[in-house]
Amino acid sequence: MVEVSPLAKPPVVRIIDWGRFRYEQDKHLQKSRRNQKQVDVKQIRLGLKTDTHDLDVKFKAALKFFDKGHKVRVNVRFRGREITHPELGRAVLEKFCARLSDIADIEQSATLTGRELSAVLVRKKDAKGEDEQNRK
Repeated sequence: MVEVSPLAKPPVVRIIDWGRFRYEQDKHLQKSRRNQKQVDVKQIRLGLKTDTHDLDVKFKAALKFFDKGHKVRVNVRFRGREITHPELGRAVLEKFCARLSDIADIEQSATLTGRELSAVLVRKKDAKGEDEQNRK
């Protein structure tokens, strides 16, 4: 017996096959999972000595990731004694994020973890329409 409507006067109760009920619940869950879209976080690695052309290549890669609906984590890795100048890494990261500012928003600001300075960017909601208009 399963209570269908406990707030009704008198409460409504139904006798059902429990196995069939569980089967239908599982099918419903599987169907709802199929309709969900999972967002991946793609990673772009930069260094303090990354040149402008290399930044252009990384910028284009970030655009492709945004087109596919992914988030982008931008990492600036410090090697050797570079860690003594985190402000230089922050400048590289801000320069890269500023270039993407019309397309993406900063979801997580720059944080220094170990030898990596990282920020997470996510595509703006209204940027999709602008890109489609520019391509036509």
